[in-house]
Amino acid sequence: MDADGIWLSHEHILVDFIGADSIQPHTWDHDAVIAEVTPYLEELKAYKVEYFVDATPAFLGRDVLLLEKLANKTGLKMLSNTGLYGTRNNKFLPKYVQNISAEDLAQKWIAEFDDGIDGTAIKPGFIKIGVDTADPLDSLHQKLVKAAAITSLKTGLTIASHTGKAIGLWPQLKILQEMGVSPNSFIWVHAQAEEDNNNYLKAAQAGCWISLDGLGWDVEKHLGKLVYAKEHGILDHLLISHDAGWYDPQKEQQNITPYTDIFTKLLPELRAKGFTEHEIKLLLSKNPLKLMPY
Repeated sequence: MDADGIWLSHEHILVDFIGADSIQPHTWDHDAVIAEVTPYLEELKAYKVEYFVDATPAFLGRDVLLLEKLANKTGLKMLSNTGLYGTRNNKFLPKYVQNISAEDLAQKWIAEFDDGIDGTAIKPGFIKIGVDTADPLDSLHQKLVKAAAITSLKTGLTIASHTGKAIGLWPQLKILQEMGVSPNSFIWVHAQAEEDNNNYLKAAQAGCWISLDGLGWDVEKHLGKLVYAKEHGILDHLLISHDAGWYDPQKEQQNITPYTDIFTKLLPELRAKGFTEHEIKLLLSKNPLKLMPY
């Protein structure tokens, strides 16, 4: 991998919110999705983006063949994931999760790493889970974290967990610690939801990664948090991304959120506030590269 390559570390191409009980994988029209999304991906060439991390998990619209077609068309290197998403009261968890053990669930995810996803040769680049913000965690969500821990230990894959406020972070880190997984292998996703900046210091001290990934929606909120991180010396624990895209196959009219706010809005603000090119490269290249197992 290119050590200076620019990453978008948390984005989406397609997400289907119909639910695990109703979703029909790969029934959407690839050509229609590609026609809709490609112009937004082509915009990234002007900013020299090389790596695009698609954070859509299984049973929410993960489609590695679609990503492969888009990668071939645009030249972007696209990463998908293994894992499951428990957020929103388990709407996106298949029924088998209720009765399967964490160990057996992990074996399903490890098999995708060993053998490929959905009968392809495409392997996951990370583990994606999601938990509802709570302490203690829902029992099923504890199972997801434990399965992710087992998978990470076996494969070396980083765990990216949809978490939000820090109240849901600490019980996850405790489980990982008990199972022997380093916090360096864990990404606190949607950390911008946390209102107490002191929790960013605590998370960095614990060793986990802090993902401020709502830049497709709210640049000002992220800007203040990044300035805080710079002032407190924890930029080396941060990731930034947009959480943008969102082609929805349940809708006739699409409203794709662009993937460019970092470059058109955030970076000029960071430079105006004294961020160096080294610090910007840290956020966009150096830090995300450390999370890849290859």
